[in-house]
Amino acid sequence: MTQITAASVNELRKRTDMPLMDCKKALQEANGDMDKAIEWLRSQNSKMQAKRALNETAEGRVGVYIDPATENAAIIEVRCESAPVTKSEQFIAMVGELARAVAENNPESVDQFLTQSISGFKGTVTDRVNEVIGLIRENMKVQRFQRLSGGQFGHYVHHDGTLGVLLQVKGAKAGQINEEALRDVCAHVAAMSPQYLQVGDLPAEVVTREKDMALRQIQEDPKNAGKPANILEKIVEGKLKTWYAENVLVEQPIANQQKYDKKTVAQVLKGVGVEPVRYVRYKVGEVAV
Repeated sequence: MTQITAASVNELRKRTDMPLMDCKKALQEANGDMDKAIEWLRSQNSKMQAKRALNETAEGRVGVYIDPATENAAIIEVRCESAPVTKSEQFIAMVGELARAVAENNPESVDQFLTQSISGFKGTVTDRVNEVIGLIRENMKVQRFQRLSGGQFGHYVHHDGTLGVLLQVKGAKAGQINEEALRDVCAHVAAMSPQYLQVGDLPAEVVTREKDMALRQIQEDPKNAGKPANILEKIVEGKLKTWYAENVLVEQPIANQQKYDKKTVAQVLKGVGVEPVRYVRYKVGEVAV
């Protein structure tokens, strides 16, 4: 049997970040061949993933990647079993790598994504996830992702990683994007959770429902008895405007009112020369719709 030296064990540990005893066992199984030892560790990680596959993954982290050069960006949610793991360097690094892989590979589904490669890593997304599972000994899975392409982007990820927003805008010239303003708008989306980007995105049935509800409330109020139809219509419009300000992003007063002098989100974006195209808001654990 090939003699396994401490130097070779340490080298494998540096390359894989796996425990020393696991590295020694891998080299023994591979007769000292470093590449075969890495493959052996990956096979063990796959077995560990299979054992833990049914463990609940209620915690997790949101990651964002933006590439201004290609005008591609991605947001991803990756789940794990416990809250402490979401703060580990290995898990945070992996989530960042997976967000980048989504932006670069443009997968159509999670299943397809798991078979794709990762820049700077010899293996697939599944291999990378299994590698971290082997390090941390917890089940992990890619929950969902979105890739946006074209224009410019802003983003915000809450300090604990459980909430993130990716915002796509158009209108700014390359290199002239106001990152601070876009981050503030993304933080607003994170805090206020608007349902729609702009009024034009509202389904007709939603507008009709809100109008009918507003009119019914007005008609049931004794103070409005005898008022002409045109006055009632103006009151309905006022109620709709209030509803828009609560549910439509560009109509909402920006959360940081002191900084932006009581402007709406639309006014803040117009002030830095951009128009919103789309936003994606992910909160770990929420049910995707």
